[in-house]
Amino acid sequence: MAKYQGTPQQGLLAATLGFFIGFAAVSLFGPTAERFKDVMQLSPVMVGFLVAVPSLSGSLLRIPFAAWVDTSGGRKPFLVLLAISILGMLGLTGVVVALYPDQLSASLYPLLLVLGVLCGCGIATFSVGIGQVSYWFPKAKQGSALGTYAGIGNIAPGLFSLLIPIALSSLGLAWSYLIWLIVLVAGSALYYFLGRNAPYFQLIAQGEPPEQAITQARQAGEEIFPTGSLKDSLLISARIWKTWVLVAIYFTTFGGFIALTSWLPTYWKSFFGVSVVAAGALTATFSILTSLSRVMGGKVSDRMGGEKTAMISISILIVGAILMSLAHNMALALLAEIVMGLGMGISNAAVFKMVPQEVPQAVGGASGWVGGLGAFGGFVIPPILGAIVRSQGQTGYATGFIVLFGLALLSLGLAFLLRQTHPKTVSQAIG
Repeated sequence: MAKYQGTPQQGLLAATLGFFIGFAAVSLFGPTAERFKDVMQLSPVMVGFLVAVPSLSGSLLRIPFAAWVDTSGGRKPFLVLLAISILGMLGLTGVVVALYPDQLSASLYPLLLVLGVLCGCGIATFSVGIGQVSYWFPKAKQGSALGTYAGIGNIAPGLFSLLIPIALSSLGLAWSYLIWLIVLVAGSALYYFLGRNAPYFQLIAQGEPPEQAITQARQAGEEIFPTGSLKDSLLISARIWKTWVLVAIYFTTFGGFIALTSWLPTYWKSFFGVSVVAAGALTATFSILTSLSRVMGGKVSDRMGGEKTAMISISILIVGAILMSLAHNMALALLAEIVMGLGMGISNAAVFKMVPQEVPQAVGGASGWVGGLGAFGGFVIPPILGAIVRSQGQTGYATGFIVLFGLALLSLGLAFLLRQTHPKTVSQAIG
C-alpha cells in the first residue's frame, strides 16, 4: 500500500510560510512610494497605480493557479509563483542599485510597473494555499484552519510596512530591497523542503488508482476531492451563482484590505504629514490587526456560520468607512482604521468558510475566482483614491473612503442574500 507524508498541521504550517513570504509584495511600493514620487515626479494617480500594481498579477493569477491545485495538490503552483516573484524582486533590486536616485527618471515608470507585476506573483499564492489547506482538513475544521492560514499570512504586508521604513531610514532603498530579496529566497527554500500535498494527491502521484487513493485519503481524514481537470474546476464553479456573490463580497473586504495596506502609507504621510516611519507603523497597525482578526473570524465562522458572520463584520466595516471619510484628525482616523480592519479581517475569514461549503464540487476553481477577482480590488481601488485626491485636493484623502462605504453596503446586501438562500438544515448544522 502506498504511503503519504505529512500531517494536516504540517501542511498548514508550510502553506502559511509560503503565503507569508509571497504576500509581503502587497507592501512592495507602499512604504517606498514617496521615494519614487520625489525622484520621478509622479502624480497622485501614478502613485496609486504604482502601489497597486503588484496586486494586478497577485489577483488575476490566483484564478488559474488555484484551479491547478485541483490537479496537482498545490506544491508545484506554489513554487512557480514564488520563483517568478524572486525574479521580479531581483530585477527591482538591480534597477534601484544601478539607477536610484539620480538616473531614475519618469521614463522608467513602465519598467517599475512590469517589475511590480512580477513581484506580485507571490501574492497569488493565497488561493493556492487555500485549496491546499482545504484538502488537508475536514470540513468541520476548515474555518479555523483557513482563518489561521490567511490570518498569519496576511500579517506579512503589515510587518513589512513597519520594517521597510525603518530600513529606509538606516540603510537606504537599495539595501532595504536587497534584504527583502534575501528573505524571499530563504522563505521559498523553506517551503520547497517543507511543503506537502494532501494525502490524495500524494497517493495519485505514486500511481494509486483514484478510487483507492480516495479510500486511503478518507481514512486519513480527508473529506473533499477534486471532480475534474483544471478547466473543469473553473467552469463548474463559474456556473454556480454563489461563486460570483462571494467574489463581490471579497472584492470589498480582501481587495479593500490589500488596497488600504498599499495606500495608507501615502494617506498618513500626505494627509497628516507624519514621518515615513510613523506612516509605516500606522499602516502596520491596520494590516496586522486585520490579519489577526481573520484568525478569530475563522473560529467565529465555524460556530455561527459564514453568512451570519459576514453580515455582522461587514456592518462593522461600514461604520469604519463612514468614520474614515469624516476623519480630519489623527485620533479619529486611527479609530476608524481599527474599526475597518476588524470588519475586513473577520469578513475575509467568513468568505472562505463559505467557499468549500457553497461550492464543494470545485473548491480550487471557486477559490481561484473568489481569491483572484476578489483581490483585484487591491489593484482597482488605489488609483480611484488617487483620482479623488487629484480632483479634490487634500480633502480627497478623507472623502475617498466613501468608495469603500458604497462597496461595503452592497456586500452587506449580498451576504444577506446568501443567508436567505442557504438550506436551513445546513445553516442550523453549522450555526
